[in-house]
Amino acid sequence: MTVLSIIRKTCSYSNTKIVAMDPVLIRNSVTLAAETKAAVSGEIPAIGRKWVGRWLFGCSGMVFGAVVIGGLTRLTESGLSMTDWHLFGKRPPWSRAEWEKEFAQYQQYPEYQLKNKGMTLEEFKFIWWMEYGHRQWGRTIGTFFLFPAAYFWHKGWFNKAMKKRVFAMGALIGFQGLLGWYMVKSGLEDRFKDPSDVPRVSQYRLSAHLGSAFVLYSLFLWNALEFSFPAQSIKQASLQTLKFRKLAHFTKGWVFLTALSGNINYLIHLHKAKKINSMLPMDFFSYFLLDIWSYPLKNVCTLDLEKRVMGTTAVCLATALAVWSRRVPMPPRAYTAANTLGAMAWMQVGLGISTLLLYVPVSLAAMHQSGSLLTLSFAIWLTHELKHLPKLYR
Repeated sequence: MTVLSIIRKTCSYSNTKIVAMDPVLIRNSVTLAAETKAAVSGEIPAIGRKWVGRWLFGCSGMVFGAVVIGGLTRLTESGLSMTDWHLFGKRPPWSRAEWEKEFAQYQQYPEYQLKNKGMTLEEFKFIWWMEYGHRQWGRTIGTFFLFPAAYFWHKGWFNKAMKKRVFAMGALIGFQGLLGWYMVKSGLEDRFKDPSDVPRVSQYRLSAHLGSAFVLYSLFLWNALEFSFPAQSIKQASLQTLKFRKLAHFTKGWVFLTALSGNINYLIHLHKAKKINSMLPMDFFSYFLLDIWSYPLKNVCTLDLEKRVMGTTAVCLATALAVWSRRVPMPPRAYTAANTLGAMAWMQVGLGISTLLLYVPVSLAAMHQSGSLLTLSFAIWLTHELKHLPKLYR
């Protein structure tokens, strides 16, 4: 029985003749009835799923933007221009005197003393604004996440499992801010003694900061897909389909590590990619014997080699999934996801080679970094579309 029929029946009992019904009243009544039914059954109403999905997609897009802006900040060597940190940020300098005070503070740290000595105030303003924009973007993500989350929580549009995820994502956003400052602080420490040293942040703290950003992005995207585009199902699933699903998850993990290793390899643009035409850098063995344990995470040559090997493996895995998907029964959207992942992997290879051959121009390097996150996105989409296969096969 529809809401309209109930209203008509009720009105007939009171001898009231209904001539016409207000469309807005009907729509509001239907919405209220749907929300009441969803609340009683513990399900999220359709309107709630729509808006929560949009919000999660927006959050994932903003984290995507933060990774790109962070890469640009690193490529322009702007990350150490702000030498202090405030929880809610600080206003930019307004007068020349304030700019000179900020510049004088920067001059007390290793990056200026060992690398940028003689920098003008105008040059300092550029790198300062880059870092300021990166930090403010991170704070904007926190605001964009917090207020809608509080509203949706109040509306009852989060089930028990989603409440735990929202809490985890909020905690991870806060952790990102603290970890970002902890990373920057490593580049401001007085540990660069030799004049040939290049002041930079710790690669270990950088990997932790970037890795947590990737995890946060993955959480937002996965849950956005869950709300807006629930995984499709099929009537039959073979053993080959389950093997395909395992390979898809492995590929997703490998793409994640490859993207992380590529961004950790930020030193390469300073050293202009030694022997870019050689698969094995010429300095590999000479440096390896000096520091065998921490060598893979310290030396540019090794980082370059690791990145190339991991990238080659990633594109092979993505290509194998695209080819194999034609012979495996899967949900319809999974085929599109597999083919898109394969195509994106090859585009990423082309961007990576072009970036190295042209000695890392900022524009191409930014596109290459964005491509790594897009490749991860398509891998997440593929595994999301395959999430119901084990249940079907059992």
